[in-house]
Amino acid sequence: MALFGFGLETGVGEVDDLLRHAEQADRAGLDLVSLSDHPYFADRLDAYAALGVILGRTSRVTAAVNVTNLPSRPAPMLARMITSLSALSGGRVALGIGAGGLWREIAKLGVEHRTPAEAVRAMGEAITLVKALSGGGAPVTFEGEFYSVDGLVPAAAPAPPVWTGAVGPKSLAVTGKLADGWIPGHAADWLSPRFAESRPVIDQAALGAGRDPGEIATIYNFPGRITENPVASPRDDDGRWIGGSPEQWVGELVSAVRDHGAAGFIYFPVADGTSTDSALGRWGNEVVPAVREELARG
Repeated sequence: MALFGFGLETGVGEVDDLLRHAEQADRAGLDLVSLSDHPYFADRLDAYAALGVILGRTSRVTAAVNVTNLPSRPAPMLARMITSLSALSGGRVALGIGAGGLWREIAKLGVEHRTPAEAVRAMGEAITLVKALSGGGAPVTFEGEFYSVDGLVPAAAPAPPVWTGAVGPKSLAVTGKLADGWIPGHAADWLSPRFAESRPVIDQAALGAGRDPGEIATIYNFPGRITENPVASPRDDDGRWIGGSPEQWVGELVSAVRDHGAAGFIYFPVADGTSTDSALGRWGNEVVPAVREELARG
């Protein structure tokens, strides 16, 4: 069954909204809430500090950083952090991970600049280490190009699902070889050229690694407005989804799952004069239940 999530605010001045919307998503029975990770911006909350509070204020919903800024969070400590959150929350976490992109900003944290190729290799090592350092077992020794551990005992908590925000062909290949899911960049959806060009790279890499491509989920960041009445065209002239009535959303999402293999959707409201509370209410109480009901019919 597909996952249905909601993208939360991350501004320092939006703490009340962040927590209220996380609780609202939890009450509505959504599967997931997510928030972005930009530790170099002073006006943004630290993503993992916020994630811990969110998990403490909710009881059912899974939470994920979409996506973790890996260069600022060393992989062995990221493994310890995510397994600790898993243990504290009863497994209600997923690990979104990215190679890093805004290097001018990342470098301000004192992080050594990596080339794009180096950043992708580091992401591959990080996924390997997070999985190795989860689920118990014998001590792990790993000597990589970017990370190393020596006889480190894995945490008992199982590894969370690992989803990448891969964009380029090399990071897409790492996704196919190592990850459990993919969040397409730039809010690209199942009808976009980006998806059509990128997903085959993941699938080919999965096959090359002896994996079933079908086991690698595609979870979409999916912005749009939810209108009271149907709109003439829910997609713009470039084919990008812009939204429509709950009925139009339901038809689109059901088709995405049945016809295009979509595994999940993280909804982001757009600025159209509708309050986030109202947009989240329509998403969680009107759109998502109707999509689930239709999908359950087979």
